[in-house]
Amino acid sequence: MRRFPDPEPGIPDHRSPISYLLWLARDLRNSILLGILWGILCVLAQAFVPAAIGAAIDDGIVDRDRRALLLWGGAVLLLGVVQAVTGILRDRATLTTRLGASYRTMQLITRQTAGLGATLPKRMAKGEIVNAGVADIDRIGEALAGTARGSGAVVAIAAIAAIMLDASWRLGAVVLAGVPLMVWAVALLIRPLHRRQERLREHQAELTGRAVDIVSGLRVLRGIGGEEVFAGRYRADSQRLRGAGVALARVDALFGAVKVLLPSLLTCAVVWLGARSVESGRIGAGQFVAFYGYAVYLVDPLRRLTDAVGQITRGHVAARGVTRFLALAPELASGTDRPRSRTGPLADPDSGLTVAPGRFTAVACASPADAATLADRLGRYTDSAVTWQDTPLADLPLAEVRRRILVATNDDVLFAGPLSAELDPAGPRPGSRELLERALDTASARDIVEALPDGPDTVIAASGRDLSGGQQQRLRLVRALMADPEVLVLVEPTSAVDAHTEARVARGLGGHRAGRTTVVFTTSPILLDRADHVVYVENAKAVAHGTHGELLGDPRYRAVVAREEETI
Repeated sequence: MRRFPDPEPGIPDHRSPISYLLWLARDLRNSILLGILWGILCVLAQAFVPAAIGAAIDDGIVDRDRRALLLWGGAVLLLGVVQAVTGILRDRATLTTRLGASYRTMQLITRQTAGLGATLPKRMAKGEIVNAGVADIDRIGEALAGTARGSGAVVAIAAIAAIMLDASWRLGAVVLAGVPLMVWAVALLIRPLHRRQERLREHQAELTGRAVDIVSGLRVLRGIGGEEVFAGRYRADSQRLRGAGVALARVDALFGAVKVLLPSLLTCAVVWLGARSVESGRIGAGQFVAFYGYAVYLVDPLRRLTDAVGQITRGHVAARGVTRFLALAPELASGTDRPRSRTGPLADPDSGLTVAPGRFTAVACASPADAATLADRLGRYTDSAVTWQDTPLADLPLAEVRRRILVATNDDVLFAGPLSAELDPAGPRPGSRELLERALDTASARDIVEALPDGPDTVIAASGRDLSGGQQQRLRLVRALMADPEVLVLVEPTSAVDAHTEARVARGLGGHRAGRTTVVFTTSPILLDRADHVVYVENAKAVAHGTHGELLGDPRYRAVVAREEETI
């Protein structure tokens, strides 16, 4: 199977599912056209088989002409070989089309996901993202791949009707009248089928999102006793999905019955009229056998045609979800400036928070919401007036900000795969082993790695499900330290570990980040005591600063820290 190149950067903005499907069709036109060509040749070869058999009967058997019998028998054999070869080539072309459309769509979804970044979870539910990246890409591929068989079916029906008209205008007229009636009957079911497929897709996205939330927060739910509540919500969502599935199944079952019943009725009508024509002497026995073969054969192209209509309908529904996803725009615009100086503080004028370069600064917030808001501002995950090195973050290229300022939170995900690759995404390089060992010691995570069956080469599950909350938190800290950004912003990096582990992390963090800017949002007195500078934030405003010991004289700060000490 050939490798599909990446799509061109200048892809048009697809605002409708039809325009997206047409763009894919143009992009994969070679395989689509080849599939249509081989599909037409395949069905034509198959369509001419009854005619060849009928001629063999009339010219060879009835007239007792051995040469004619051998000739037409050879023609049947040749048509069979052509059908087999072109059928194989058609299937190869349709497989290339299906995989190509799915791969193209996955490329665009992946690129869009990376481009949206932190905007994505704010604008689209998890279940909708999973649907777009799993189910929709397959349906779009099947829709484009169905063009080969669908086109061949149309040509086959037209060819058979023409042959029948030439031999008997009555039989040909029945086919020409019957096929449009069948298409009309199928078209009546397409609209309700389309609506129910969309409704089912929406419920699937909701239920998938609910399942993802439950799995990711299972430990918390067990801790607060919320399992039954969320289980009840999942059951309610599941029943709604079941109802939508049953509603779709009713129309789909009727659609399937129509696909079988109408071609069969048309076949019966053609056979009955053909038998009457033989009885009246208008056609011969060989022609009747040919007509019977056509009537039986018509069932297959008619079924293929209705199948293609169903695939295109499902592909249209899937393309609508994909185009809705591709139409999302990032909330943040990327700047073009460069930092105006080589050194300078990271400052938020709105809150009054100023982080000195090269120091370990701790920020104690009276409200956890303030910590999350300020971390988003400092990392430019939301628009603000924050400056770094005397330059507004909004004026800097977003990729540059992400490279130089790293915000690490407890919502960050551990991906499935070897632990060593997860902790050091940059990959092996000179000295990387020593850097990893040092980061493990700083985060007090060496015991985690040593306890794993294959050490750092152990493959961990998605989201670190086979690790405890505290282990995940320490490994996330290791990964952040291995990135070694100029500015590291940590949000409650030790909230899930015990006091002894937290003390070891606090002792090592400042030395590990010596000369680098480190900001830690925490209310832990152990971490606050190790910081070079502490800022106290209340109501999203920096109201006091100094060392931990100095700020203990402030009753507001002392009350926040005291709450934390009571939990240790």
